[in-house]
Amino acid sequence: MLDQIVAQARDEAPNECCGIIGARDGSAVTVFPVRNAAASPLRYEMDPKDQLQVFEALDDADLEVGAIYHSHTRSDPLPSQTDINLAFYPDAVYVILGVKDPGRDDVRSWRIVDGTVSEVPLEVEEG
Repeated sequence: MLDQIVAQARDEAPNECCGIIGARDGSAVTVFPVRNAAASPLRYEMDPKDQLQVFEALDDADLEVGAIYHSHTRSDPLPSQTDINLAFYPDAVYVILGVKDPGRDDVRSWRIVDGTVSEVPLEVEEG
């Protein structure tokens, strides 16, 4: 799944990519790419129609929002003030992919709760 997200970030550069990771019992199950309605290299805005379809698919599959991801194409994968302000899902992990360096993918994950940011380990299983 991480490879899928990194490929999306590389494909959509120079604009930021975004999406949702569906989870069950705290483990990632599936990736839902979402169009960046802002089509911007500086910010992302999940397309409302895509987002609604993802929430319906999550509900149908009895999954939860495990993570929300997006890429940073010009900066390190640290939550920006905008990212912090728009973190509306306190139970979700926020995954940010830094793709500013062509040969290096930098992926970090965060909890953002009430404006407080803390890095959390990203556990990736080979499979």
